Amino acid sequence: MKEFFKYVLATVVGIVISTFVIAIIFAAIIAGLVSSVGEEKAVAVKSNSVLYLDLDQVITERTPENSFAGLPIIGGGEEKSIGFNDLIKALKEAQTDDKIECVYINVSSPNAGMATMLEVRNAIIDFKKSKKPVIAYSEVYTQGAYYLASAANKVYLNPQGALEFKGFSSELTFFKGALDKLGIEAQIIRVGNYKSAVEPFINTKMSDYNRKQITAYVGGLYNTFLKEISETRKISTDSLFMIADGYKIQQPKDALAYKMVDALKYKDEVLDELRNITGKSKKSTVNTVSINDYIANLPKETSTSSDKVAVIYANGDIVGGEGSDQQIGSERISRAIRKARLDDDVKAIVLRVNSGGGSALASDVIWREIILSKKAKPVIASFGDVAASGGYYIGCAADSIFVQPNTITGSIGVFGIIPNFQNLLNNKLGITFDGVKTGQYADIMSVNRPLTAGERFIIQNDINQIYDTFIGRVADGRKKTKAQVDSIGGGHVWIGTDAVKNGLADRIGSFNDAIKSAAKKAKLSGYQVVEYPEKIDPFKAFLSNAKDNISVYYTKKELGENYLIYKQMQKAITNSGIQARMDYEIKIK
Repeated sequence: MKEFFKYVLATVVGIVISTFVIAIIFAAIIAGLVSSVGEEKAVAVKSNSVLYLDLDQVITERTPENSFAGLPIIGGGEEKSIGFNDLIKALKEAQTDDKIECVYINVSSPNAGMATMLEVRNAIIDFKKSKKPVIAYSEVYTQGAYYLASAANKVYLNPQGALEFKGFSSELTFFKGALDKLGIEAQIIRVGNYKSAVEPFINTKMSDYNRKQITAYVGGLYNTFLKEISETRKISTDSLFMIADGYKIQQPKDALAYKMVDALKYKDEVLDELRNITGKSKKSTVNTVSINDYIANLPKETSTSSDKVAVIYANGDIVGGEGSDQQIGSERISRAIRKARLDDDVKAIVLRVNSGGGSALASDVIWREIILSKKAKPVIASFGDVAASGGYYIGCAADSIFVQPNTITGSIGVFGIIPNFQNLLNNKLGITFDGVKTGQYADIMSVNRPLTAGERFIIQNDINQIYDTFIGRVADGRKKTKAQVDSIGGGHVWIGTDAVKNGLADRIGSFNDAIKSAAKKAKLSGYQVVEYPEKIDPFKAFLSNAKDNISVYYTKKELGENYLIYKQMQKAITNSGIQARMDYEIKIK
């Protein structure tokens, strides 16, 4: 028996030691992998190089610290991505870089919002001031791709390719029929006839109010789209409208005939042109450097001045807590704003918002920090693709608000969704509930029965109070009365040009225009730009989100384009608390 226990003990000790050693080895492998992926290897830019501008990658607010693209276990299989801010810096640097002879744009189906594409497009146009040629080539141009490519000096299309030019359409998905079949009732409490985020759960089609506002902002987006293309392609907007309305571009030769492209060329012909521009012989390889590698090699911004302009990036859904690089966590963003406010070297703050909103409470927490900062130094807001509902809430107190003409903003309204699963649980699944309570409202918000009239009254009062606070915040920030804000609120969505007209924004301008305005307001001649919050370490993100990343990766893989519908349903079910959000995706087709 003594020998038995000795062997058992030895086995247990061996297992423990082996497990410990394996854990150390595994950690070392992961750390090595992260380190190798995270290394930014300098790529030497050769003389007579072509700057390769891949605009099919995801264009985000900021370039991720590290990208584990294609590794689902590590990073959710995310696509290659680049920050529009870094892309703009790179194009500006390339203007005076003697090693860069021209820019070559590759774009077929860009992954970016309309305002972001306008920022990139304007940066391409600015680059052309250097007199260096910009060439765009693709086998297929979607409308978004052509919007970007049309900024080039020359636009080429494959002779057997396609150019999509048909006008904009916006399609909403409605879930009421599916919920009815499942026996689920979406109980809606809201303020604002235009607060249409809830409509997919209670209607089978758009309300008249929602149809009116969508018609207005889709038309506004389209007008900007046509205007920008008209200016660079020298085709009147009326002609462009006619071409799209009549679906005139059906074959590549049509695109050439209507002067939408400059020539129909195969890739080898385009490469020959690039060789000619860079002084290469036909048998030589074209020297190229990707925009991603070029960004990695950009010199760090230097300034003799200790004065700083802080840019606070607020990107994604607004949630309580820390959030992530794809979410606006009230704690994380508030802490970043507070850090900038308390730093004496930071003389001005730019709040960069790209958000359709989220938690009303979290929005107010962030708003408070903006108010405190505004008392200490200038605060300028720059709105990206979307700054609506809670996204507008957090920026409304800024000294000045910059928007692009195709920014989606407004949506000043509040709502709550309380699902009622009684029919599903009782009648379809045979599940019933019983219990006791010490007060008639002890189980308010229960999802296994319908709301009582008293409960609905209480929740509606809460919603009304939050809406009143919301329009009060806007009224104070925009120097208006509550009645004036309410007249353009009610959940109404506006494009940037209309927001400037009705006073929800101050100026049409780019992200860099907002930074310059902040510096001017702070009376700075020289300054550094610093960014907050710090990007989340990818290794920590891997450890905390590996399970979710894998789930998202395979769900996307299975559902394809239908993942968007799944995400909308999931968001509606899991959102807690009163929401100030524009809860549907704007996807222009």
